[in-house]
Amino acid sequence: MIRNSSEKLFNQLALTAEKNNTIKPELYNLYNVKRGLRNSNGTGVKVGLTKVGYVKGYKFKENEKVGIEGELFYRGIKLTEFVKGFQNQGRYGFEECAYLLLFGDLPTRKELDEFKCLLDEWRELPPSFTENMILKIPSKDIMNKLQRSVLVLYSHDDTPDDISVKNLVTQSIKLIARFPTIISYGYQAKIHYFGKNSLFIHPPQKGISTSENILFMIRPDNKYTKVEAEILDLCLVIHAEHGGGNNSAFATHVVSSSGTDTYSAVAAAVGALKGPKHGGANIKVREMILDIKENAVNWRQRAMLKDYLFKILRKEAFDKEGLIYGMGHAVYTKSDPRAVLLKEKALELAIEKDAMDEYNLYKSIEELTVEIFKELKGDDIDICSNVDLYSGFVYEMLNIPKELYTPIFASARLPGWCAHRIEQIVSDKKIIRPAYEVVDIGNRYSPLGER
Repeated sequence: MIRNSSEKLFNQLALTAEKNNTIKPELYNLYNVKRGLRNSNGTGVKVGLTKVGYVKGYKFKENEKVGIEGELFYRGIKLTEFVKGFQNQGRYGFEECAYLLLFGDLPTRKELDEFKCLLDEWRELPPSFTENMILKIPSKDIMNKLQRSVLVLYSHDDTPDDISVKNLVTQSIKLIARFPTIISYGYQAKIHYFGKNSLFIHPPQKGISTSENILFMIRPDNKYTKVEAEILDLCLVIHAEHGGGNNSAFATHVVSSSGTDTYSAVAAAVGALKGPKHGGANIKVREMILDIKENAVNWRQRAMLKDYLFKILRKEAFDKEGLIYGMGHAVYTKSDPRAVLLKEKALELAIEKDAMDEYNLYKSIEELTVEIFKELKGDDIDICSNVDLYSGFVYEMLNIPKELYTPIFASARLPGWCAHRIEQIVSDKKIIRPAYEVVDIGNRYSPLGER
C-alpha cells in the first residue's frame, strides 16, 4: 500500500517537473540559441581549438554546403594512411595510435616498444580491486561499472589531483592499460552473478596487443584467431578519436577546464559515451538487424528488404522511430572513412566465419538506404553508412556480447579523451562557461500557508 502511494506521488511529481521544465521550441529561435551547439546550416559552433583530431565531411561553395568524401585526421595524419601503414606491415595499430594521439608524433620503433612495455606494466588492476570493486559490487551495465571503477582508481593514486603534464601522462597511460581489464572483468562478473554462468577471471597477458588481451580475457578458452584480433584492433583504432566537438570529448574539455582530477574528467566522458545517441548507437544497429531477420519477408531478396526498410522509415516497423540505424552522420556526407575501412576488413572476417549472408545483408542495407533517400528526396541528397553499421556486424561475428559494444568503444576512445584533457589544461586556462538565456520567469514568493 505504501509503495502504491509512493508511485502515485512520483507520477504527480513527474507531471509537475515536466510542466515547469518545458521551454517552448519557438523561444530557441527567438533568442538565437544554438541548440546542440549546432548552427542552422548543420555545422558545429566553434568553442575551442584543437590539434588532436579533425573531421572533414563537407565543404562550402558560394555559402552552400557541398558533400565530399569523408576524411578523419589524427594529429594531422589521415586515418586511412595510418591504418594502411600498420596493416601493410602486419602489425597491430592501437598502441601506436594511442601514442600518436597522446604525444602528437608517430613513435620510433624504440619509443613504441617502450610505450607497449608501460602498458604491459599497468594492465593488471590494483591489489584487491577486482574482488572488492568488481566482484563484490557487480553491475548489470558494464559502462556503469567502468565509470564507478574509474572513480575508485582515484583512491589508488598517490597524487590524484596533480595536474602537471608528467602526472597527466602517467595517469593516462595507466587508464589506457586498465580499461580493457576493467570491462572484461565487469562483463565476467555480470554474466556470473546475473546470468548464473561460470566465472572466468583471466589475468591480462604481457607481450600481446590490447585487442588480443580483450579477446583473451572475455573468452572462457582464451582462444582467438589472428584475423579476429586484427579486426578488433582496427575497431579500436578507428574509434580512438573524432575531434574535440564529439559529445564525450567535449565533456572532457568542459570538466577538465574546472581544474579537476583526471578520474573525474574521464568518468564524465564515460557517462557521455554511455548515452544511446553517442556510444550506444551500434547496439541499435544490432537490434534492427535482428528485427529485420525476424520480421522481413525473405530479407535475402533486395526488393523485399527494400520494402521493409521503407516500413522502418515510415515508423511502421522496428522501434517506430523512423530511423535506419547505421546510416547518416552529422558531419560525413558522401562517406565515413571509418566505415569504409571497417567494411573492407569485415569482408575478410565474413569469409573466415562463413558469414557472407550476414555481410551481404549489411551491404544491402547500405546500398538500398541510399537508393531510398534519393527516391524520397532527390538525387542531390547525400547519405552514407556510418561506423556503427559495420562495427555491429564485426562485433557479432566476433561473438562479442552487446553489453561490451559501448565499453569497447570507451577503451578505444580513451586515448583521445586523455589527449584532449592534456590539451585543455596546457593551452586553455579559462573554465568553460557558456551563457543561457532566462525565459518565463513569473514566480513570486508567497508564505507557506497561502500557497
